[in-house]
Amino acid sequence: MSEDHMRANSVAIIIPAFNEEARISRVLDAVVRCELADEIIVVCDGSTDHTANVASLYSKVKVVELSINIGKGGAMAMGVAHSSSDIICFVDADLHGLRAEHLDKIITPIVLRQCDMCIGVFRGGQFWSDTAQRISPYISGQRALRRKFFESIPYLEEIRLGVEVTINTFAKRQKLRVQRVVLHGVSNTFKERKLGLVKGTAARAKMYAEIGRAMVRVRRKKERKRRAHRSGN
Repeated sequence: MSEDHMRANSVAIIIPAFNEEARISRVLDAVVRCELADEIIVVCDGSTDHTANVASLYSKVKVVELSINIGKGGAMAMGVAHSSSDIICFVDADLHGLRAEHLDKIITPIVLRQCDMCIGVFRGGQFWSDTAQRISPYISGQRALRRKFFESIPYLEEIRLGVEVTINTFAKRQKLRVQRVVLHGVSNTFKERKLGLVKGTAARAKMYAEIGRAMVRVRRKKERKRRAHRSGN
């Protein structure tokens, strides 16, 4: 999307979703009530259930269906490609307790230019969600940022569940002003609850592996740049 076709300070809420038929309506009920949202886009990432059908029931929602699963990073990039907004707010599809005012808290600091990226962290929700975000407060799927910054990050379409780590790393490199806001009463659905203990544990292990690969990839890129800089000197 060229800058000429981008609407200044317009907001797109993008929800990457994979097999979230049973949970996405809770999120969309809140998102459609967010008055700051100019666009709402659900990217159905190769789902094999009725996620796309559920999202299509909401008249304000644009559904982008992908024929194959490309991973969270790719789905996020695809959502941005289908939007025309200057400000992008990403929201996970499996949240409990989300309300429109939570979205306002994430988006407003970007609209007012109080920061360059705003991340929502869980408090007062489910114990394990709160604990995970206390340990890793910046690995959150709930965040708002300027489109220009998002599109400046390379190879995001190749990153799966390591996408938040990658975004955080590039935000630090570009010295972005990052703000955290507390989303009281919000939590996500654990994979073990979605898929059962065995499949959920396997999915969790895969998630950690993908996060690890993203961290290694970013470090390698950084090291290559350092070497190139040294050799140039």
